[in-house]
Amino acid sequence: MRPRKSLSTAARTAAVLVAASLVLVGCGRSDDGGGGGDKAEDSKAIAEGPAEGSIEVWAMGTEGEKLGEFAKAFNEDNPDAEVKVTAVPWDGAHDKIANAIAAGETPDVSLIGTTWMGEFAESGGLDPTPEGIVEEGDFFPGAWGSTVVGDTAYGVPWYVETRVLYYRTDLAEKAGWSEPPKTWDELTKFAADLQAKGGAEYGISLQPGQAGSWQSALPFAWSNGATITNDDGTEYTLDSPEMVEGLEYYKTFFADGLSQDRLLDPGELENGFAKGTYGSFISGPWFTGLVEDAGLKPEQYAVAPIPGKDEAPGTSFVGGGNLAVFADSDNRDSAWKFVQWMSQPDVQQDWYTTLGDLPAVQEAWETGKLADDERLQVFGAQLDSANAPPAVPTWEQVASVIDSEVEKAVKDASPVDDAVANMQSQASSIGTGL
Repeated sequence: MRPRKSLSTAARTAAVLVAASLVLVGCGRSDDGGGGGDKAEDSKAIAEGPAEGSIEVWAMGTEGEKLGEFAKAFNEDNPDAEVKVTAVPWDGAHDKIANAIAAGETPDVSLIGTTWMGEFAESGGLDPTPEGIVEEGDFFPGAWGSTVVGDTAYGVPWYVETRVLYYRTDLAEKAGWSEPPKTWDELTKFAADLQAKGGAEYGISLQPGQAGSWQSALPFAWSNGATITNDDGTEYTLDSPEMVEGLEYYKTFFADGLSQDRLLDPGELENGFAKGTYGSFISGPWFTGLVEDAGLKPEQYAVAPIPGKDEAPGTSFVGGGNLAVFADSDNRDSAWKFVQWMSQPDVQQDWYTTLGDLPAVQEAWETGKLADDERLQVFGAQLDSANAPPAVPTWEQVASVIDSEVEKAVKDASPVDDAVANMQSQASSIGTGL
């Protein structure tokens, strides 16, 4: 992952954790390690009173670099506790956590990628979230859902990101659009008009396959009512008319020449957007800084929620990071108290000011810059209609299958219904791991 900066400054990386290593399916615990016990017993309430002792925390990327200094404020109410943060590179984070769980030698707390939750929880490595430590309803629904494996939460959402539609307002005005599109039909016409009348070479830029393309394609299927698994996460449910229709619609942008049909090089999208090569695209909040660094003036572009199939709001992807306490924590109660502190609305706002990570707690959006910034409010509104991938141990493997089949469908190497059937067949063979 690239270093991240504030939304108002230079390049931020995707908060979503798609660059993870391959899942270590069936990662087990050591015989003398914790976890794997009775969930009701493991999720016992934490003791009252201030936190005490050393709290060892792992965090990745820029979060890991900034959290140590930020966490010193925790000591104001917990003078007998010390938070020790180790910054872990994203490239090796998955395997480092998996190996620590297997050896029973974990820290107390770690940032866990949303797509890793199922694997690490099912291996017995994570402590179930104690009842009452936070309120589920305080968080964006999609973010909270990323912590739930089976019917048990293992952790608390820390920060979030979601994807919205970026578009060139000057090109849209030239093409006769004073408002952004709100439906699939409008999005198609919008992209066509940006291209034919607005002067863009491509009306929209979408990902035509390869790693991470599921994040671009699945929101259209989700907006159409498609599901990835059944309610309890025990079976994949990819092969559905809703999935086929969503992917068929996604494919039309490539078939009609409204989107480029190749993967763009790093930096090409923001530079092309600034030059008017691409009239619109779908991505996350970090692109605000990127497009302005590329020379685009703030008044030349805007963001809007993902268009829905009809009048209902479109569903986007929600990513980000969760804080989880390990089953082998040497200081469990204090570890959860630190997680609880990080979930307070004012602390979430301070963390946003420090790094630019969008708060997972909804109340943190109600005051300050988050409430006053019109672009940020679009992201906040989109988070009300956003889905996380299922928190199942095998998701990384199945996501790779979806990426491959999306590319085949987009490039006419496979009919869409065959591509979806292949997704289902391979996913069923892999299983959810629950």
